[in-house]
Amino acid sequence: MAAVSVPQLGGARRLVVKIGSALLVGPEGLRGDWLRGLCDDVAAWRAQGCDVVLVSSGSIALGRRVLGLPSGALPLEQAQAAAAVGQIRLARAYEEALAPHGVITAQVLLTLEDSADRRRYLNSRATMQTLLGLGVVPIVNENDTVATDEIRFGDNDRLAAQIAVTCGADQLLLLSDVDGLYTANPKTDPTARHLPVIETITPEIEAMGGDPVSGLSKGGMKTKLMAARTAVAGGCAMAIAEGSVLRPLSAVAQGARTTWFLPEADPQLARKRWIAAMKPKGTVIVDDGARLALGRGKSLLPAGVTQVQGDFGRGDPVAITDHAGQRLATGLIRYTATEARAIAGHHSAQIETILGYPGRAALIHRDDMVT
Repeated sequence: MAAVSVPQLGGARRLVVKIGSALLVGPEGLRGDWLRGLCDDVAAWRAQGCDVVLVSSGSIALGRRVLGLPSGALPLEQAQAAAAVGQIRLARAYEEALAPHGVITAQVLLTLEDSADRRRYLNSRATMQTLLGLGVVPIVNENDTVATDEIRFGDNDRLAAQIAVTCGADQLLLLSDVDGLYTANPKTDPTARHLPVIETITPEIEAMGGDPVSGLSKGGMKTKLMAARTAVAGGCAMAIAEGSVLRPLSAVAQGARTTWFLPEADPQLARKRWIAAMKPKGTVIVDDGARLALGRGKSLLPAGVTQVQGDFGRGDPVAITDHAGQRLATGLIRYTATEARAIAGHHSAQIETILGYPGRAALIHRDDMVT
């Protein structure tokens, strides 16, 4: 049997790191030394050419201290108020810790609706891709100030997994107060064994999930296993590691105990398969110039479109064909059918004049297309 190849954190091309509240916020408030150590690592990874996204808990924990709210579960209104107060402090703390390294940060607040709704998903994906392309480190959190129970992820483990899939990350690291998955709860069962590598998430593996062990954390092992399912299905390797050391990424890269969940496919390949499985809701017919450009792996621009057929919304799958009816590709379109008809045959610089509002240059981006 061939040896299992375990991912190496130092070799990540695009890394999403989830930070739990218990790591970032202690009894005395924000753990500044720990945050600066984390940001030292982030800067080092970026210097090696790795894109980094941080999914950070901590806004409610910070805000409740400022507002003098009691420990334990809070009513929704108080939790949202605490998040509103704490989020600005959390974003500023990351900005100040990364600024000495010359790293620009951005705050990105999301809800479950932003990934469940295709239009919002495409907006989120485009924003994240643009930020990373500009060398920015996005600081992502659930938008607790507006989210109701119906539109919540409920924990940042699953949010981080969704972000990893959305932005095409090849590795996701969940920094927590545990150093991985065990066969049982190691705090209560002395026979519990640590599992360093999970190749397949079986029902037996899922049964090993436990409840949260920290008063500040909403996510236990169950949520981490749910996150792992999302990540590996999207082609992203995921690791669970204990993150309280001052340089947590360096510690994992140097061999600290972790549990790695192996991906099912390459992130781009997984996304292409997902798009290829969709049934097109319309068709765009392109000229010879666009056909040649698509063959070279380019995005589809409005100028190359000669005809638009069908009724579809933004983010829906459409077929791309030539005038002979040969299908060239399938892709997720960035405009409605009405908008696509209006801008077809025109240069991207004319989109705002035609539609009356700014639009994206590509009708279908190459990352949202499978040939």
